[in-house]
Amino acid sequence: MAGKKNVLGKNPLEKKGRGLDSVISGGRADKASGKNEKKEENVSGSGEVILGINKIEPNKNQPRKEFDQERLQELADSIKEHGVVQPLVVSKQDGYYQIIAGERRWRASKLAGLKEVPVVIKEYSPQEVMEVALIENIQREDLNPVEEAKAYQNLIDEYHLKQEDVAKKVSKNRSTITNALRLLKLDESIQDMLVSGDISSGHARALLAIENLDRQKEIANKIIKEGLSVREVEKLSKEDGTKPAKKKEKTSTKHDAVYEEWEEKLTRSTGTKVKIDRKNEKQGTIKIEYYSIEDFEKIAKKLQK
Repeated sequence: MAGKKNVLGKNPLEKKGRGLDSVISGGRADKASGKNEKKEENVSGSGEVILGINKIEPNKNQPRKEFDQERLQELADSIKEHGVVQPLVVSKQDGYYQIIAGERRWRASKLAGLKEVPVVIKEYSPQEVMEVALIENIQREDLNPVEEAKAYQNLIDEYHLKQEDVAKKVSKNRSTITNALRLLKLDESIQDMLVSGDISSGHARALLAIENLDRQKEIANKIIKEGLSVREVEKLSKEDGTKPAKKKEKTSTKHDAVYEEWEEKLTRSTGTKVKIDRKNEKQGTIKIEYYSIEDFEKIAKKLQK
C-alpha cells in the first residue's frame, strides 16, 4: 500500500499548515469534563489528556480499513523508545472515546504494550468526524484507491453532498473526486485486485473503458499473469471497441470526450450531478440529480430561464 513511513507518529497535517482545527471551520474547543473522569485523566498545560487505552475505540466509519502490519510494528517499536509523540484526537461518546484521528498510533500503542496514551478531546458532528478522518488519511497517503473512493461516496450519500462540496472539503479538484468514484463501478473482484496492489489505479481506469464485465475480469487476470502495462491494457480496450460485433459501440463511444465535457459544463451550471445517456448518435436522455426540495426548486428555476 502506498504511504510514507512515519515512524515517530507525527501528524503531517501540522507540517502542511493544515492542523485539525483549521480543517473544519469553527472547530470546537477541547473538552475534558466530568468529575469521575478527571480522577483518571492527567491534564497537561497543552490541552492534552492522558486516557486509558482501553477507554478508546476506533471509529467504525474510519475510511481506512487496511493496516500494514510491518509498518505498525515499526511504529510500535518507535513508541516503545520515544513514546507517542503526536496525541490522538478523540471525541467523547457514551461510556468511551471515539478516535477521530490517530487510529494507527492507537493500534501501535497497543502493540507496544502501553496502558495509557495522550489525547486531545474534541467535539465534532458525525459529518465532521468523517471529514477529519478522511483528510488525515489522504494527507498521509494511507488510503488505497478503493478506500478513498468509498469515503468520498459515503460523504455524498450520508450527508447529501455534491462532488464539488467534497472536493472543497478535502482540497482536491472535482475531476479527482469524479475519477476516484468511477473506480466503484468496477466489479468487486477487480476492486479487490486494486486494494491488494495486484493492479494499479491506471490499470483500473483503463478497464473502465470495457463495458463487458466478463471481459473486464479476463483482462484484469491477464494483467496479473502477464504483467501488462497500463498502455497495453488501454490498447486491448480500444481493440475491444473496434471489433465488428461492436461497430455501433465504436460509433457511440467516438465522441465520449465531447459528451463528458458537456456533463461537466451542465454540472457546473446546475450545481448538481448531470448524466448524459445516449441511445444512439441522435437520441438520448439528460439526467439531473437533486438531493432536496431546495435543490429541485433551484434547478427548476435555472431550467425555466
